[in-house]
Amino acid sequence: MRVRGPDAADLLQRVLSNDVEASASCEALLLTPKGRVIAPLLVWRRGADDFLLLTEPELGGVVADHLRRLRVASRCEIEPEEHTSAIVLGAAEGIANRDYAVPAVEVLDPPFAAAPPDEELERLRILARTPRWGAELDDRVLPAEAGLEQRAISFTKGCYPGQEPLARLRNRGRVRRTLRVLAVERARPGDEVRFGDRPVGRVTSAVAGVALAYVRSEVPEDAELAVNGAEARLHSSGSA
Repeated sequence: MRVRGPDAADLLQRVLSNDVEASASCEALLLTPKGRVIAPLLVWRRGADDFLLLTEPELGGVVADHLRRLRVASRCEIEPEEHTSAIVLGAAEGIANRDYAVPAVEVLDPPFAAAPPDEELERLRILARTPRWGAELDDRVLPAEAGLEQRAISFTKGCYPGQEPLARLRNRGRVRRTLRVLAVERARPGDEVRFGDRPVGRVTSAVAGVALAYVRSEVPEDAELAVNGAEARLHSSGSA
């Protein structure tokens, strides 16, 4: 989604969760007033008054509708752009990407044929504890539950929709569950995570050997867990 015009930076600062003026690109969230996730975004500043917002394909219309509703008198255009995209692992030119816990960039309209996502790329995403829309993220999830506070939220740049409940939760409370990486031989999305005789979470994504799951915050780091009859432990790379 392209946001361009003399008031583009001001609009995005007012409506997104992160400080879009602090760097050339950043992760950010579009939130409800109650702090629930509407859409995850990668914000790329292409020029002083020109921003490109990258999100999941199915969320493009949602993002556009919300931004247009919040634009009010801001002088900027909000229009879709179509691009193909590829993730390049290692040092390369492109938009910095933190989804895989290894150096990576996103390249728009690459001059090469991109390979389809494979299990190894999914493994890297899981080990990086990166939530994906439709698996770990939806409109019921709080950013703190998904581990997005450090990646996509500024608590110092000023007000934006959802900022107050996020600040209250950070200063006074604790979420009941968090997104964690499990070391487990076999698991499937939807499998229940058990600690002893009680359920404490549910798997959201999995490949052989590792899985992502929302697990209750009180579960100890060294807990012996079970997923669908298989032994499981909290993986060290999933530590908050």
